[in-house]
Amino acid sequence: MVVTATVFQSNFIKYLELLTNDSIFITMNGKTVAKVINPNVSAVDEITGILADSLPDGYDQKAFRSERLSKYFEKSV
Repeated sequence: MVVTATVFQSNFIKYLELLTNDSIFITMNGKTVAKVINPNVSAVDEITGILADSLPDGYDQKAFRSERLSKYFEKSV
């Protein structure tokens, strides 16, 4: 969730309650200046969630790995 600093400040209690479900990115002048996360969520879980959300539907880990290895070895030869 992305929210401006002004809105975050005005509705602080509301956003504290929302932290149980989602991280909050706070912006000022269109730039992200802070990220507020639930302290009960580990950094690994947070990163895994972000990465999982960016994967396409039908993601095949073995195919992806093979593709990356072939590109790596093509460049190094």
